[in-house]
Amino acid sequence: MQPIPDKSPEKIRRMFDAIAPWYDFLNHFFSLGIDRRWRRVAVKQLLNKTTREGSILDVCCGTGDLTLAFLKQIKERKDRKLYGIDFSPEMIRIGLRKIKTYQNNGIPVQFAVGNALSLPFETDCFAIVATAFGLRNVGNTEQGLNEMIRVCKPGGTVAILEFSMPTQPVLSTVYRFYFRSVLPRIGQFLARNQDNAYRYLPESVLTFEEPNELVLKLQHLGVTNLQTQPLTFGIATLIYGTKKIE
Repeated sequence: MQPIPDKSPEKIRRMFDAIAPWYDFLNHFFSLGIDRRWRRVAVKQLLNKTTREGSILDVCCGTGDLTLAFLKQIKERKDRKLYGIDFSPEMIRIGLRKIKTYQNNGIPVQFAVGNALSLPFETDCFAIVATAFGLRNVGNTEQGLNEMIRVCKPGGTVAILEFSMPTQPVLSTVYRFYFRSVLPRIGQFLARNQDNAYRYLPESVLTFEEPNELVLKLQHLGVTNLQTQPLTFGIATLIYGTKKIE
């Protein structure tokens, strides 16, 4: 069994601060740009499924790609505000620059440095609480999910977009080889850092919970109407559901 990678707060913050300048480029490079489509599909689905007006929170937002995807697809304000929160100050700094260069439709956007295990927001205040490719970096998955659910309004949507293992055997073998052997070498060569981030990142994917395990956790924490949507042969999976109305 593969050991769980170190997810101590100090290491995670230092590692993502170090690779922040290369983060967007390498994400798009390694996924051949498909990660952009995954976010667009996720956002469209979540906006279609959520009838409640209100604000949206992007947890573990990184450089803000999911926040931007929401911003580009929201057609009406409907009292919307967008918030992004991440543990890495350097990631947030880049996200702020990206938002400033995008001419939005008047919807306020706010980024802040914060901890997914203790979100600095009141209970029941967001219509949508989502995370994309960040939950696996949180030291305690269940606590992170519990915080996402806490700040979501009853009847609102909680969503996770995350890498997953393809079920097709040949594709799964190629995928694991790529993640374990190709990605770490190229990533570390281009974005040199003392924590070997591009070895940690594939390890964090390969050791993270499967979608069915996340569904069970969400059910246990009070999320209903759960649905899963595999993307690109199951390389990524969107999981979303509704916070129970008491």
